Amino acid sequence: MLTKLGQKFTDGFTKYMPSAYVFALLLTLLTGLLAIAFTESKPLNILEGWYNGFWNLLSFGMQIVLIIITAYCIAQSSPVKKSIDRIAKHIKTPTQVYIIVITLGVLLSLISFGMVIITAILGRELALRIRGIHYSFLVACVYFSFNGWVCGLSSSIALLLNTENNFLIENGILNDTISTSYSLGSNLNITMIVLFVVVSPILMWLLIPKSFAGKELKDLQTSLDDEESSVKSEALSYKLPFKAMSDALNNAGWLQISVAVFGVIYIVYHFGTKGFDLNFNIMIFIFLIVGMLLHVTPMRYSIAMKRASSNISGILFQYPFYAGIMGIMIASGLGEKLSTVLVSIATPESYAFISYLTGGIINFAIPSAGGEFAVIGPSIINMVQDLGANLSPTEITAMTARASMSVAYGESLSNLLQPFFLLIVFPVMGKGIKIQARDVVGYLFIPFMVLFVVQALLVTYIPI
Repeated sequence: MLTKLGQKFTDGFTKYMPSAYVFALLLTLLTGLLAIAFTESKPLNILEGWYNGFWNLLSFGMQIVLIIITAYCIAQSSPVKKSIDRIAKHIKTPTQVYIIVITLGVLLSLISFGMVIITAILGRELALRIRGIHYSFLVACVYFSFNGWVCGLSSSIALLLNTENNFLIENGILNDTISTSYSLGSNLNITMIVLFVVVSPILMWLLIPKSFAGKELKDLQTSLDDEESSVKSEALSYKLPFKAMSDALNNAGWLQISVAVFGVIYIVYHFGTKGFDLNFNIMIFIFLIVGMLLHVTPMRYSIAMKRASSNISGILFQYPFYAGIMGIMIASGLGEKLSTVLVSIATPESYAFISYLTGGIINFAIPSAGGEFAVIGPSIINMVQDLGANLSPTEITAMTARASMSVAYGESLSNLLQPFFLLIVFPVMGKGIKIQARDVVGYLFIPFMVLFVVQALLVTYIPI
């Protein structure tokens, strides 16, 4: 019954859901109309806010891009590819593919949301080798597995709260950073990790389509050329037919490893002196250094970076439109008004659920946890401070972290129906085939509804 119901939702999304870019354009118009209808802003002010928004998150956007491409570089390294080959040898059936892809994807997402690239590469390789895989459903499994990133080491709101001189501190909303022990190390977050690791594979297993006729990778391919040379092979192809100093330097493993060793020393120093201090910058730096070590030579790493950069073209041109939507919401006050309406009904018992619901709703307009928190974070934190006026600073800090993480959980969950981050998966899994967001998102509607109920209960009742 669940399989049939899931197929009905999939058919509905296929019929009505546009591409991710069209989705962004429609949201731009909708947000502008809502701003005109429900705020006192003049149309030209809204238009100016839209334009300014395009450029207000360039720094954050670059951090997102760097996390993705550094993770993608790691995924392209020979050790990782050999590991994928070893895993593939032990997988024989489509059901095993779906379960392993989801489980491994969740675990990798706890390291970084950019690691979904490794899951996508594994999924693609398995689909090429094993008969009977419903490819669109497999893409949905890969995308679903990425949902757990919000609980892990690249959780943007948790890292933001623990980043010195973040915008909340600069604007006087917070007095100091909030350690990740209050967010990532909380009882609530650990329970969420268990939910993603244990429940997610079971949930998707119940929804596996019974028929795969016409839905295998080979049925969707528009090009039979699926071969891509390895990074190592391409690096060798650049060598001149005679000995040259330039080739010696380009392929000098000692040079890149020497610099990477300095990076390792700093990473050890960073955690040795600051403890479990995670933020965007140190995560990007770790991925950068790991990629250098895995690829060994400057030429191989340069090639891997080139390939990784082509993977984020959709984000580069679509992210500014979502930043523009955020600009509209800030300039018009629409974002604050929406969050204030929800915050106004919050109580000490419901503040976490209100935060969760707010994060899920606003994410459809701003599909970025950090960008979204820039809009609604101040209202959420002010709400907590008002509710905790008679509590100790430690209790207020814990409540602030809980409310902030609840926003993150809501934001992450609604990504299942918001196609923006499919832009990370499609360059790998959509290569040479005809596939769009509408072919995938329908399979995620039932998981969305189930997790919404479970997560709402967890953020409300799990003790601080």
